[in-house]
Amino acid sequence: MTETRPSPSEASTGQLIVQASDDISRLIREEMAMARRDLITSGKRVGIGVGLFGLAGTLALYGVAALVATAILAIAQGLDPWLSALVVAVALFVAAGGAALMGKGSVSSAPEPPKERVESVKADVAVATGHTDAEHVRDGESHEH
Repeated sequence: MTETRPSPSEASTGQLIVQASDDISRLIREEMAMARRDLITSGKRVGIGVGLFGLAGTLALYGVAALVATAILAIAQGLDPWLSALVVAVALFVAAGGAALMGKGSVSSAPEPPKERVESVKADVAVATGHTDAEHVRDGESHEH
């Protein structure tokens, strides 16, 4: 349903406001539709990419398993096969333990967020959601029931 619009020079202020409101609403709806289409397209591409990364990780894991088997067989040239498998297993557990200790050190050395910043963000969220006023939240008082 198309309605004819008076030209801007002939339209009243009220008509111009209604036209502007209609134009802004239509523009927002069209922008949202375009954004939705773009996100769907991007989401599909990202999904395919993530799936391919998962496949690559799985294939790399199989490659590492083949290298472990190769190491066991190489050591088995000089030792019994069970003993060579034990040597490789111990080496893998030592490497895993070292990686775990390094990861623990990295996590424990991460700084905590500043308490003032956390309280400020909590106060902003409380004010934005209308639960309480910012001063009472910043002072540590909460009026939530």
